[in-house]
Amino acid sequence: MALTQMALDSLDFDGTVALATLVAPHVDILEIGTPCIKHNGVKLLEVLRAKFPNNKILVDLKTMDAGFYEAEPFYKAGADICTVLGCADIGTIKGIIDVANKYGKKAQVDLINVADKAAKTKEVVAAGAHIIGVHTGLDQQAAGQTPFNDLAMVAALGLKVEISVAGGVKASTAQQVKDAGATIIVAGAAIYGATDPAAAAAEITAIAHA
Repeated sequence: MALTQMALDSLDFDGTVALATLVAPHVDILEIGTPCIKHNGVKLLEVLRAKFPNNKILVDLKTMDAGFYEAEPFYKAGADICTVLGCADIGTIKGIIDVANKYGKKAQVDLINVADKAAKTKEVVAAGAHIIGVHTGLDQQAAGQTPFNDLAMVAALGLKVEISVAGGVKASTAQQVKDAGATIIVAGAAIYGATDPAAAAAEITAIAHA
């Protein structure tokens, strides 16, 4: 079984809460996307944490420096997962891992724009990373890239780590992502761009949980 994660990418505070309210019963993890958390800050996390006690919440900080210092306020406010860039210094990555462990939470290392993804995955898993994020960014998607090759490579390493996959995933590709080794399936536009976001989320979650 895989988990589903919904990426909340809007900058609008009330709109984000409204969308989360529609989708939360149908997904496992609510993600506060990077632009969203930068614009709205820890207050949004606090509101979502209070409203949705049954969902995990990921804060996509994409930390590049000062890992422990930057992430700690978010773990304290109720985040279950925070992200750090794989291209950050290993000391920064270890800082996020350390603070995650301090609060009994998880650290996710995002492989976006990492040149040697296999070597980096091995390094950060050895350092204690809980989740590897195979992530094809919006700008990369616009250029026609997908996460499937990177997912296959990371899964083939056979490491004891969760693998999250993001980058244009939708209902028609969710089974492929799951079969390729993803333990967390992330969908954004496929849900928030749907006519019925709740139904779109439920469809992807049914595939993930099967």
